Amino acid sequence: MTTGFIDVPHWPWLTVALAVVLLGDALLSVRPPGFIQDCLDGVRFPRDWWWTLIVIKLVAVAGLFAGLWYPGVGVAANAGVMAYFVCAAVAHVRARFLGSTFWVNCLGMLGFAVVVLILSYV
Repeated sequence: MTTGFIDVPHWPWLTVALAVVLLGDALLSVRPPGFIQDCLDGVRFPRDWWWTLIVIKLVAVAGLFAGLWYPGVGVAANAGVMAYFVCAAVAHVRARFLGSTFWVNCLGMLGFAVVVLILSYV
C-alpha cells in the first residue's frame, strides 16, 4: 500500500544489490588493497581519516536494508550514497586524479546509485 509519501522500493532487489556492493566495498576498505590505497592517496585523503569512509558505507548499507521495510529510509540512504560518490568525484577532479579508478569505480558507483534511485523510487 502506498502512503502518498516516498514508499519502500518498487524493485527491492536493486536496493539489495547496491547494499551488497557497498558492503563489499566497506569490507575491502578495512584492509585496503593497492587500488583502493592508490585511489585514496591520489585524491590526498588523509590516512588518519580512512576509517570514516568505512563507517559512512556501513551506515548507508544499514539504511538501504532498513528502507526495504520502512518508507522513506531507503530513498534517503540512496540519496546519501549518491552524495558520497558526488563528493568522491569532486575530490578526484580537484586532485586531477582522473585515471581508471575515477571512471570505473567512482563514476560507476555514482551511476549505479542513480539508476537504483530512479528505478526503485520514481
